[in-house]
Amino acid sequence: MNGRALNLAVILAVLVSTGCVSSTIQQVRQGETGIQGHEAIAILGRRHKNRDETRQNFVECVANKTSSGSEAVSVMGDKAFLDSLFPWFEPRTAPLELDELRRLVARPEIAQRIKEVGVRYIVWIEGTTERRDQAGTLQCAVASGGLPACFGFLSWEGASDYEATIWDISNQITVGKLSSEARGVSFVPAVIVPLPFIARVQASACSTLADQIKSFIAG
Repeated sequence: MNGRALNLAVILAVLVSTGCVSSTIQQVRQGETGIQGHEAIAILGRRHKNRDETRQNFVECVANKTSSGSEAVSVMGDKAFLDSLFPWFEPRTAPLELDELRRLVARPEIAQRIKEVGVRYIVWIEGTTERRDQAGTLQCAVASGGLPACFGFLSWEGASDYEATIWDISNQITVGKLSSEARGVSFVPAVIVPLPFIARVQASACSTLADQIKSFIAG
């Protein structure tokens, strides 16, 4: 790589590495909250196979971060909760909309079963992560000596938008709604070798939503 190409690669690397993901959070409280040491929360997402399905890895990320770190809250695992409430939360019977969830957990036999397994709150997560507005081109070819060489510049915006609704099993009410939005631009500059710099918007949305859930539940 000649000096000019090397300088360009370094400049691009510095520019994109100093970028960051921007996050926006919102919180609406509709009721008092608090949790005892023997109580837990269940964090659930959509389980239907359609375009609105909340990705399971995001739900698991939020659950893991909510149950760890400062102000950690006990979280009942997704699989353990589904097994305990079989068959009401299986993919073919699980509620798809929030109103359906309200009606389901209001049924006496289901509410009683949820209390028996120690769950005080259900956190219902909806949302998506999308890749938008790709721009630029990146071309690769075999250079002299048989080595691949790439030139160009690609960029795209990543957007994660998620909302969590918190349902109080004991009082049969929605106690709040939380939202986490993350935006970031990813770059792949290439001067001989591609240098990907990825804005991890989903990871940012996961962390901020988990932090919100912990502080909200603590009241």
